[in-house]
Amino acid sequence: MKLAATLFFIFGAILLWGAIKYFLRLTSPGVYPPKQILKKRTFALAGGGGICLLIAVIITYFL
Repeated sequence: MKLAATLFFIFGAILLWGAIKYFLRLTSPGVYPPKQILKKRTFALAGGGGICLLIAVIITYFL
């Protein structure tokens, strides 16, 4: 179970890192792809990263 929790932590961190990257691109002017697409990608990555981190915490503390 430690391996699963570690993998979920790593995967969640990578997804959150990507969300931060897209958020920073969202704040800069004149970017491609359009801002609507960047917002969707940012929320999708942040949501996935949050869920992975939540699963990792559940595995770590409750199983």
